[in-house]
Parts: sequence; structure tokens; C-alpha cells
Amino acid sequence: MVRVRIAPSPTGIPHIGNTRTALYNFLFAKANSGKFILRIEDTDRVRLVPESEKAIYEILRWLGLNWDEEYKQSDRLEIYKKHLRELVDKNFAYEDSGAFRFRMPKIGRTAWVDEIGKKEIIFDNSMQEDFVIIKSDGYPTYNFANVIDDHLMQISHAIRGEEFISSTPKHIQLYNAFGWQLPTFVHLPVILGPDKTKLSKRHGAKSVLDYRDEGYLKEALLNFMVLLGWNPGGNREIISIEEMIKLFDLKDVNTASPIFDVKKLEWMNGVYIRQAKPDELISNIKYQILNIKKNYLDESLIQKLVPLAQTRITTLNDFYDLAFPFLEDQHISLTKEEKEIAERLYRELSILDKWSNEAIFSVFKKFMGSEKVKMSIFYKIFTGKTSGLPLPQTLEILGKEKTLERLKN
Repeated sequence: MVRVRIAPSPTGIPHIGNTRTALYNFLFAKANSGKFILRIEDTDRVRLVPESEKAIYEILRWLGLNWDEEYKQSDRLEIYKKHLRELVDKNFAYEDSGAFRFRMPKIGRTAWVDEIGKKEIIFDNSMQEDFVIIKSDGYPTYNFANVIDDHLMQISHAIRGEEFISSTPKHIQLYNAFGWQLPTFVHLPVILGPDKTKLSKRHGAKSVLDYRDEGYLKEALLNFMVLLGWNPGGNREIISIEEMIKLFDLKDVNTASPIFDVKKLEWMNGVYIRQAKPDELISNIKYQILNIKKNYLDESLIQKLVPLAQTRITTLNDFYDLAFPFLEDQHISLTKEEKEIAERLYRELSILDKWSNEAIFSVFKKFMGSEKVKMSIFYKIFTGKTSGLPLPQTLEILGKEKTLERLKN
């Protein structure tokens, strides 16, 4: 059976590169009717960041990457001590200033065929040093606990970033010392920024939660991440999670490092917003606005304005920027000429028998024709900006009473 794991360390909030690794593990498990395991590797007690463990769970749950089994390494200390004793008894480990080191072979080579590109990777053992497996505080190091847990949890494929390639000789020698079968090693190419250097915060290597708070949809983030190194064939860009599960195969993971392009993410998010069912989009936008403003807003008004904004926004937060002049009372500074236009608009709009966007636009048209008033002036009077949501339709939704009240103010 395929059994894979995501093994985050709660020493910081995982950025989008770590989350892509989780997604690939999840997809590989689901595509092969296997198990997706979450293992919190919290043995580095010095570098623990309290809120990062909570963020790990929040990221996976929000994206829908639900796990089948869950473990935490700090609950498994006796297991690691038992395996330490076995290595000491076999003379594979020795004590060093309160810590224990693993004795690496110094002759020959350590090699494996990596699943990505089916290439053989070789390390000369003479270049390898004995390494710490149990620290002086009694906690295991990453290398030691990782190998023991992967074996005991029957991990079939160790899918991780290629930054772990240099640690793999240590892992293989630990497997050999215990007499265990190796998993299939799968090292994913590292994600690069547009300048071809390793992805960092300056390129947009933020947490998925940061992107969520900026108004990105989880469907767009999943789609964007899966294409950072994987291609199902053809030129398709928009792929649902259901299709990803159906199509995902490790042989389609590229050997070349993908480039992180935030403009592509923005475009993709816009596509998903335009394709969203109105009810789902309204629900997401209301949740987003409450997160941003933390106060009550007219939900029925939001519901009516969303369809006007749907083709004009790239993120959920864009909706608030477009709609806030109509959701909240505005203090707008007008010139003398603009005030005169506002007063006359008030008179013209107040005598309309039928309140419709056509009737409102006919009033605007009258001003634009006879007095060469530009549409941007009407936007300025109502919103303080020079453009925004289609104004006649928005004022129809706002209603005659509120529109006149704003003009009067």
C-alpha cells in the first residue's frame, strides 16, 4: 500500500513551498488509494514557535488536505531511546559529550535511484561525518527520528524537497544499520523566484494563510501550487482538485526547478472568482469582509453588489475596495463646481418616478451632453474615486432614499 507523510517542523509558519510538498503527498496518496499521514516533527525544542503548530493544522484543513493518521514525535521519545540502545549494542552509535553519534562508514559509496527523473545519486562515504542522533537534552535529531518513524509507519515513498538530498546518505546508512528496507526516495525540485534564486519572502514565499487573508481562493492556490513542478500534459492551466487526484503521477513531476510567478497566481485567482457560483462567492466575500473590518455590514447589500463586481476583481479583498463607498458612509471633499453638480443631481434624481439604472443613467447622460460633465465626476461625488462599480446599477441597488441622502450630505 502507498503510505506517504507530510512531516512539518513547528519552528516557523510553513510557506507555500512546504505546502506544495504536502499537496503532492496528498495527491499521490489519493491517486493510489493510499494513506496520507501527518507527523509533527517537534524534537527541536530550542527553535519551537508556539503558533506554528496551530498554523500547520489550519493550512491543511483550509485547503482540504485531510490526513488519515496523525503523530507527534515528542510523544514517541521512548521509541527513539529503544532504537538508540539497539545501535549502541551493534556498535553503530557512541556517546559524545552527553549526546550520541551514529558511526558512518568511511569507505565505499552510498547511492540510490531517485524517483524524480529516475537518476542515480551517489555520495562518497569518505566525505561523510559521524552525526548526532540523540542530543544532550535527550531528544532525537531530525535524521534519527525521521528514519525510525518512516520505517515504523511503513512509509512507502519519502516525498520531500530536494534540499533533503544531502541528508539522504545518513538516512540510508541508518536503514542499513537496522536492517530495514528503504522507502522510495522522491526529491522534488526546489521552487525558484523570478530571478532564478531560491524562493524567499521577497519573491512572495508567504504562508498560504497570508494569501487567504489577502483574498485568494483555496481552489486557486491548490491549482497554482500543483503546477509548480507538475504537468499532466497539454496546455491546461485550470485544474480542479478532483482532476488533480485522477491525473497525478510522479513521472510527470519535472526535474527542472519551477519559477514562482505571483502574477500567474493573481490571474488564476481571477479566473476562479469569475467561475465561482454566486452563492459561494458571496459567502466567501462576506467572510473576508468580516475578517478585514471586524464589524457588521449590510449583508443584503453585499449580496446584491457581488454580481456587479464579479468580473472586475482579482481577489476577494478587491471587492471591499470597490464596494466600501456604498457599504459605509463616506466623507468626501468636493470642489465648489462639484457641489453645484451634486445639488442639481439631487434635484433631477429626486423627481424620478421610476428608480432604475436606465432612469439614473438618463439623468447622467443629460449632464454629460449639455454640460460636458464626465462620468468620473459622478463617481467622485458618490465615492470619492474616479471609477468603480457600474454607477447607475449600483445606485439602483442602493435605493433612491439612500442615494439622495448621500447627495444631500
